[in-house]
Amino acid sequence: MSTKIEIEKNLTSLKNESPLIIAGPCSAETEEQVITTARLLKNDPRISIFRAGVWKPRTRPGSFEGMGEVALPWLSRVKKETGFKIAIEVAKPKHVELALKYNIDILWLGARSVVSPFVVQEIADALKGTNITVMIKNPVIPDLKLWIGAIERVNASGINKLMAIHRGFHFFEKSPYRNSPMWEIPIELKRIIPDLPIITDPSHITGKRKLLNEISQKALDLEMDGLMIESHVNPSVALSDAAQQITPSRLKDLLDNLIIRKKKGNPVFENSLEKLRNEIDKLDGELLQILARRLEITDEIGKYKRENNITILQMKRWAGIIRDRLSIGAHLGLDEKFLYDLLKVIHKESIIRQTGILNKKNKP
Repeated sequence: MSTKIEIEKNLTSLKNESPLIIAGPCSAETEEQVITTARLLKNDPRISIFRAGVWKPRTRPGSFEGMGEVALPWLSRVKKETGFKIAIEVAKPKHVELALKYNIDILWLGARSVVSPFVVQEIADALKGTNITVMIKNPVIPDLKLWIGAIERVNASGINKLMAIHRGFHFFEKSPYRNSPMWEIPIELKRIIPDLPIITDPSHITGKRKLLNEISQKALDLEMDGLMIESHVNPSVALSDAAQQITPSRLKDLLDNLIIRKKKGNPVFENSLEKLRNEIDKLDGELLQILARRLEITDEIGKYKRENNITILQMKRWAGIIRDRLSIGAHLGLDEKFLYDLLKVIHKESIIRQTGILNKKNKP
């Protein structure tokens, strides 16, 4: 997959500076709550953007859905008193209109909005002619193309102050997290659009205060460009997502404990690293040759099965392979899940190739 996204240079420079920190309550509930939280956050110079939910798209009706336009003057006051840039979520063109009216600095498209290209296009159309910064959260489902499509739609409207927000993905399997981080997806987004800053949202990934440090550190270790963390003056009484919000003082402790690692080492280290990487490149070449040879033999087996009218899947053989390879892998120190997943991918490709071979029998 390739894409051409125009990102403003001022934003791409974020990738070479200290992590961008965005903080503020899940929801703007009262003027006092918003102002007090902002004043406390202002004590930490590492925080540069104040976030707050104004319109809250909830999963089910009856939950607190935000204060709406009433909260926008509160955020204007925060901007005036603290100097913070202000970020809010928009979910329809009317929200964009009101955000611009109250001089909001940054808009973001939420995970539920990004799922629908129709919604994204309506918002993108409303953004035409503006020069505002827009952050686009990943969709709730693990679909990279959908995420990139939303970024492309907004960019096509003339917006080049763009950032992505990695907030995790809905996942049916049991997990300690509210949303599975699935790090491979934002990493692939970085590969496809290298200039695009990606901000990780540990609050929505974890859903729990106690896991915020772990995910925040992992995000920085994987070269994500910043963090968005929900902070409330009194999380215990928060009207939405109370379990994942932390006080400004707790946020300071979290940031103090993060290790900001360098992207490059000294020349001696870089030289040693380059030698090891060259060795990996050689081994990868050998691995690919072995894999190609394995698939050639798979094709030969497929031809034999076609000629002798044998089924593709031999369950007894497959079960034996799994037992044997996992046993060997354990002795070699390979992680069982990693090896099992790898064997499944290879087996899936073998079935696809043999299916193609068997189907050739019926073609003229």
